[in-house]
Amino acid sequence: MHQQLIIDKISGILAATDDSYDQKLTTLLDQAKRVFVSGAGRSGLIGRFFAMRLMHSGYDVSVVGEIVTPSIKAGDLLVIISGSGETEQLIAFTKKAKEIGAKILLISAKSDSTIGDLADAVFQIGTSELYGKVKGMPMGTVFELSTLFFLEAIISHIIHEKGIPEEEMRSRHANLE
Repeated sequence: MHQQLIIDKISGILAATDDSYDQKLTTLLDQAKRVFVSGAGRSGLIGRFFAMRLMHSGYDVSVVGEIVTPSIKAGDLLVIISGSGETEQLIAFTKKAKEIGAKILLISAKSDSTIGDLADAVFQIGTSELYGKVKGMPMGTVFELSTLFFLEAIISHIIHEKGIPEEEMRSRHANLE
């Protein structure tokens, strides 16, 4: 019962998400010198999943906050994942990146927010009306899981469009684990 509830809710959110985002995000990624990914809490974990697959796909990608993350520069892309678009730490990252001349993409549950106002592009996952309380999916779960599926579909689009074989991706996977 609960599995079907989750599947149905995520399916509804993804069905209400703009179909052109896959091509738009691929273009943003391809135009960027480097890609930086950030999010807080569970959205940050979703960002890490995405960053790993971008690296496997051949992009120069870093996760904001890691000790080895380089400084962002003009020509780079900062991808912020935030359901609300109002997380203070992420607002500060966005302002700094904008001041430096990096492009900013917000992936959010809301079309309007502080980070959205600063961003070059906002990808709204689903529509605001679809984010009411869902019993059994508390505290942002709907956004987080929908965003995970959305970003996995983006990776699928990228590897299909670019013809990246799994063997090539596997050759980039960490071998010190």
